[in-house]
Amino acid sequence: MADQSRLASLLGPFRLIWISIWVHYGAIKEAINREGLVSLLHPQRIRDDAVAKLFISTSDGFISYENTTNLSSLFKSAQGRILDLGAGPGNQIHRFDPSLVDFIYAIDPNPHFGHAITLKLKKHDLQDKYKLLTCGIEDSDILREEGITEGSMDTVLSTQVLCSVGDVKSVMKEVWKLLKPGGRFVFWEHRKHKDTVPAVAQALWNPTWTALVGCNLNRDIKADILAGGDWENPGDIEEADDPYTCMPRTWGVLIKKKT
Repeated sequence: MADQSRLASLLGPFRLIWISIWVHYGAIKEAINREGLVSLLHPQRIRDDAVAKLFISTSDGFISYENTTNLSSLFKSAQGRILDLGAGPGNQIHRFDPSLVDFIYAIDPNPHFGHAITLKLKKHDLQDKYKLLTCGIEDSDILREEGITEGSMDTVLSTQVLCSVGDVKSVMKEVWKLLKPGGRFVFWEHRKHKDTVPAVAQALWNPTWTALVGCNLNRDIKADILAGGDWENPGDIEEADDPYTCMPRTWGVLIKKKT
């Protein structure tokens, strides 16, 4: 029985792969029916549509799991002017304390999450303190129009986002620049396992997982975060290594050094 539980822990997240296959197939069919075969010349549009459907349809499951973790306590550090990286379908909206929030700027390059986010904002009375921007952190012109400039943010949030960006080190350098001195980077991410057997499993699964779910299983997230700039408390980063998971977590609240 224990072996079955361990196997379920190891393979559980990969149920997403089968769901992803179906939503990608459906997105391709819809695109062809709508635009004809010319739609295949724009694979990123199809991928954005499929990924949005994947994460919107599984949103309740993600929230239920994340409610069993320490995410809620981490979000108590999200205060003032907040930049939320990779908002997705808004799974974390209910974790914000409106009394601590001046304004939340949520960014996501996928254009298909707006409706799901709007519904959650209304439910949690945050619609007047929240704006979704369809861009990435590297799109400085769009951010600048909103007043998101160097040293302007009190908090930057990253919840299972750094696994999916192109270059973690570059993203973290931008995060560090945008934070005020003394500002907080609040994160909860998954990373490469320290033990050999699960690390090998991650390496074997990673090509399929990256193609169908959109993130990487085996990045050294802690090292990439620390490479972004000077932090007052790098020793406060915490890590958990369940020996029977391919998605071990790392988390923390880093404070940008004051010059």
